[in-house]
Amino acid sequence: MHKTLISLSVFLGLLSCSSPTIESESWSLPGVWDKKEQIAFKIKNVDTLSPYNVFINIRNTNDYKYNNLFLITALEHPNGKVITDTLEYRMANPDGSWLGTGIGSVKENKLWYKEKLNFSESGTYTLYIDHAVRNNGEVDGVSKLEGITDVGYSIEAITKE
Repeated sequence: MHKTLISLSVFLGLLSCSSPTIESESWSLPGVWDKKEQIAFKIKNVDTLSPYNVFINIRNTNDYKYNNLFLITALEHPNGKVITDTLEYRMANPDGSWLGTGIGSVKENKLWYKEKLNFSESGTYTLYIDHAVRNNGEVDGVSKLEGITDVGYSIEAITKE
C-alpha cells in the first residue's frame, strides 16, 4: 500500500511537470469589473529566443449578462514600445449556455491573445487589460461590468506535436 501511494505521488508529480505553462498570474475582482480599473501584469524573465502562445484567462459567473466580451489590451515592451489591440471574445452560445469550462455558475475561459509571440527584448514587459463592454446603441461603456470574478494571463511554450 505504501509503495502504491509513493508511485502515485511520483506519477502525479511528473504529470504536473509536463504542463506547457511558463508563467501565469490572475487578478481577483469582487464580482464587478469597474471600467476605471485597469489590470496590469508585469512579465519578467521570459526567454527571448523562444516563441510562446499567450492567453487571457477570464472567470465569469451567471451574473455576466452579455454574449461577448470586449477587451482593450496593451503590451508594453522594455524599450517603451506599446502594441495595443481591441479584442472581442464570444462568451456564450446562441442558446445562452456559457462557453468555457467549469461546473455550476462559474466558468473559466482561456482566450487566445497572441500566437507564436516572441518576447525579443530582455527586461520587463507589462500587459494592460481593460474591458470595453457597452450596451447596444449606447456610446458610453458599461461602468461596472458584473459577473467577472478573475482576469489573468498565461504564457505557454509551444509544444511540438
